[in-house]
Amino acid sequence: MNIAVNCRLLQQGRLEGIGWFMYENLKRITKNHPEHQFFFIFDRPYDPSFIFSDNIKAMVVGLPTRHPFLWYLWFEWRLPRVLKKINADLFFSPDGYLSLRSKVPQIPVIHDINFAHRPKDLPFLTRHYYNYFFPRFARKADRICTVSEYSQKDIYKTYRIDKSLIDVVYNGANEAYTPFTEKDKQAGRLKFAEGSEYFIFIGSIHPRKNLGNLIEAFDRFVEQTGSEVKLVVVGAEMWGKGRSEGQRADIENRRSNISFLGRLESDELRVALGSALAMTFVPWFEGFGIPVVEAMYAGVPVLTSTETSLPEVGGEAVLYAHPGNVEEIADQMKKLVSDGDLRKELIQKGFWQKEKFSWDKTSQKVWECLDTVITELENSHD
Repeated sequence: MNIAVNCRLLQQGRLEGIGWFMYENLKRITKNHPEHQFFFIFDRPYDPSFIFSDNIKAMVVGLPTRHPFLWYLWFEWRLPRVLKKINADLFFSPDGYLSLRSKVPQIPVIHDINFAHRPKDLPFLTRHYYNYFFPRFARKADRICTVSEYSQKDIYKTYRIDKSLIDVVYNGANEAYTPFTEKDKQAGRLKFAEGSEYFIFIGSIHPRKNLGNLIEAFDRFVEQTGSEVKLVVVGAEMWGKGRSEGQRADIENRRSNISFLGRLESDELRVALGSALAMTFVPWFEGFGIPVVEAMYAGVPVLTSTETSLPEVGGEAVLYAHPGNVEEIADQMKKLVSDGDLRKELIQKGFWQKEKFSWDKTSQKVWECLDTVITELENSHD
């Protein structure tokens, strides 16, 4: 089979959540299935390290897809011609975008549909593109992968897609995240928080990540306890520079106990997470919530949100707070700081819970989804 793959988010040094999903799964799937020919389709020059095996042919199909107009041109005009040229049997799109104009069977990974519920979190053109095209992508798809049972139910209820056509494939986590020794933690605290213990938030600076309420809760925690624990925020601004960047600068100018580190490379991120007292991640909406599992791998206790997929991912291994309840978030922070036995209990439960999530398991589930359609295609040709 000729399997074409949308690889436009495989960008060296710029891998985010979906980019890592692409990287970890495609690396395994292509190596494990040499019987198939894979065509990796990029929208800009690519790094050779992304060509994982001999059964991959890489193609650059401009235009770089930087905004909705270019998304439309790339997927609806450039891509169909390429799929026809390479005689593609199947198109796999790990970021969820499909081509409505192509007749090639297609499988997207729709990680979540937050834009259907929180459209105002996104720029005007982006939210209109998503809410116009993604329902059509879902109906166009031969099968759909998604990363949690929550997202499966949400796609089914919102888009009225047959639930049997939506496969849950869960995310994994980077196994480089491992528990740190106390000596290593001290070095990390010195690097990222001037030697102090700290809570860590990891995620994009984006309204649905609820960073504003987290910071307000942290302020209350400090006011009520006098604690010297700091808050370290790791993540890049989404959708360009805007109001949240100004808020960030204001916070840094006024408070010495909150630090914004921006985006960190993998090695630095591993140290920042492994050295933290606890992960504090209470977003309004998540299709999965990889930072929660990464913290479990690193042996770091977690405070997360009661909403969407996060109880499914966290299970009984984390503390919860409603993202809109600032006092509840602050109270849970107090518990994490004051109760050493609770931290140990959460760490141990996290080690058990994380066993549900690995990229090996994810890639196997993704392949099962692909193989279902491949088998149907092969049977139809007999």
